[in-house]
Amino acid sequence: MLHRFRVRRPKARTAALAGASALVVCGAITAVPSLASASPDGSGPGTGTTATGTAAAGITAAGTAATSTAATGSAAAGTGAPAVESAPSSLTGVQPQIPSDVVSASSAPGSTWRPEPAKYGTASKKDITVAGAGGTSISVDEYYPANADGTPAKGPFPVVMTMTPYGKELNGSSVSTGAAGSSQLPQSPDSPTGGPDSYLVQRGYIDVVMDIRGTGDSGGQFGLFDPIQTQDEKKVLDWAARLPGSNGKVGTYGPSYLGIDQMLLAGSVGRNSPLKAIFPDVASNNIYRDTSYMGGLIDAEFNLTYMGLTGGLNQVNPLADTASDPTVLYKLASLEADHASSLGTFYAPVLSSMLSGGDVAYDQDYWQQRSTQNLLSPIVANEIPAYLVGGEFDLFQNGEPLNYAGLQNAYEGRSSTAAMEPGQATTGRYQLLDGPWEHINASMADLDPLELEWFDTWLKGENTGMGSTPTPLHYYDLGSGNFDETTTYPFTGAQPQKLYFGDDGSLNTTAPATPAAAENKTENKAASQSDTISWSPTGVPCGRPFDQWSMGSLSIPAQAAGVPAACADDDRLTQAGPWEKTYTTAPFTQAKTLEGPINADVYAKANTTDTEWVAQVEEVTPSGQSYPLTEGALRGQLRAVDPSRSWTAGGDTVYPYHPYTQASSEPVTPGAAEEYQIQVFPTMATIPAGDRLRVTISTADAPHLSPDPAQAAAMSGGVYQIQRTASAPSSLTVELRPAGD
Repeated sequence: MLHRFRVRRPKARTAALAGASALVVCGAITAVPSLASASPDGSGPGTGTTATGTAAAGITAAGTAATSTAATGSAAAGTGAPAVESAPSSLTGVQPQIPSDVVSASSAPGSTWRPEPAKYGTASKKDITVAGAGGTSISVDEYYPANADGTPAKGPFPVVMTMTPYGKELNGSSVSTGAAGSSQLPQSPDSPTGGPDSYLVQRGYIDVVMDIRGTGDSGGQFGLFDPIQTQDEKKVLDWAARLPGSNGKVGTYGPSYLGIDQMLLAGSVGRNSPLKAIFPDVASNNIYRDTSYMGGLIDAEFNLTYMGLTGGLNQVNPLADTASDPTVLYKLASLEADHASSLGTFYAPVLSSMLSGGDVAYDQDYWQQRSTQNLLSPIVANEIPAYLVGGEFDLFQNGEPLNYAGLQNAYEGRSSTAAMEPGQATTGRYQLLDGPWEHINASMADLDPLELEWFDTWLKGENTGMGSTPTPLHYYDLGSGNFDETTTYPFTGAQPQKLYFGDDGSLNTTAPATPAAAENKTENKAASQSDTISWSPTGVPCGRPFDQWSMGSLSIPAQAAGVPAACADDDRLTQAGPWEKTYTTAPFTQAKTLEGPINADVYAKANTTDTEWVAQVEEVTPSGQSYPLTEGALRGQLRAVDPSRSWTAGGDTVYPYHPYTQASSEPVTPGAAEEYQIQVFPTMATIPAGDRLRVTISTADAPHLSPDPAQAAAMSGGVYQIQRTASAPSSLTVELRPAGD
């Protein structure tokens, strides 16, 4: 059980919000139990009105926390719009810069460590062949510190390593800053697909960039995070630790696929490995739950995008390699043929299994073998520190805080799948920086100073204070425009409140009062306590999910241009069809903090044997803008909940864990009131007074989510009746506290 207690926030945050009317939203969202009815200011009962309702009473503070000054928060100023909309492009644009106070909060107070200036040039050895698992040829590039004349600088130096499926010749992961001597690294901005890191090499690190098997210049066949890739990486890791000039200590870095690979490697190497630290940027907890599926529904948008990305890069990158090194021209024809065959061999059976309801359509053996969640405890047991980076609109939005909680729990000897306890001791060995980013710009964030400090700590033994920071969780507040410097996930300091779906689209704390025995006395009475929506194969594609699961294709260009992102910043178009129903609170009258986890608990009757549910949580401004904060989804036949893995607070489920297995699948009974607990992904946002909280329940989220052909046939013609009765009280469970506490 998750318990809560009040913790005073440092004055820095209180001052930042002094006089402000605001509400902060944090955590994963779900629907839960009840509390007494109260008005938005917590003064007593209130009454719902059309399209509004009574807001829940506020509660007290979140855990040990301070606030950065990343942006001037419009929400804190009481203007209504989330501050992320007016955040500087330096924070939300193509290549985000990390605020200096967030970097400082990653270390203990009083730390005197500062990044050293570039000291070396760089030189390289290209297309080195290392024997991988089973003798497969794995191709790597080595970059090393060089003197002004190009000769290797005298070491020993630690080694950093990255493992990419996108081609080791693609750009660099940092901008060359013109170190002394020559540089053979790319002079380009950070790449979302990773690559060599000149910033680290110029400050005394050897860099090894590896093409994973079946990609770039490496042999073998590609498969998505195939376990044999980890065996290859172990071989390259041991080779890298023994390079001339190496001090024997290795760290890993890189975004997305490269970040997940780091965690899979760190969990499998054993305690005495050369691997001493990792820096995974935008890495998953469970690929099935985080990205490939949501609620058991196929993430068609991302899967198709990713297939195109890997397919295209696997054809282009060998050509790029050949252009930069004509000596490998003889490899080109066989590499292109092997990679095309490899991708076909991988994608055909995986897609077939996904679309036919096979093993890959469920969170079973295929995905469990690739789950970083299963390796969080081994990473800690192997004594490997990890600095995690995530984004609130990232592909792995759901998994990044779960990774943080799991690592912190494992360090304290607790279950890596449990909720952290309020006031739980934390360590700086495991940190999470979670910003207002989509996948592409989170992958391109300027993390060089943080990475340097992290690797200097664990690979060079410098006294940076990173291992003893009192606030290892750095989470951006979308509403205030500041980073919360805090400790635990779920966020400590609030009690759950259940907001019930009410008449006329209200969302309030008053539970349905009609006795169960009277619910079916008349058809009119039953109809008045339900809302009807219909299943749609498409809905309206113009929404935040389209942007998020295309990795920021709408919002990043808009942020760079300083204009609102079409579709991504307002959900009103998606709320205009027979496939949806909105439930909205009355305006908040004082500063509040809404923080998760949250659970959207929908009771409904359907006329089909399968259903599709999408829950979008939004902030509604006085102008009517419905700003999307986060969403969750659930396929009806996978509605079973595992209580042993779910998180509760005050007796209420705040994070429902669904097994998503074939064994847990059960057809929906037509005409019966079924319960669907929808886990909504985590967020944090300050909502000002005058704004309202909304949940939109719908049956479509195309092109993001798509039922497979058999599921679509079972859902076709679906009509759902959302229940609002005493025995079937649909609700949204949230956690509230006064915003400045």
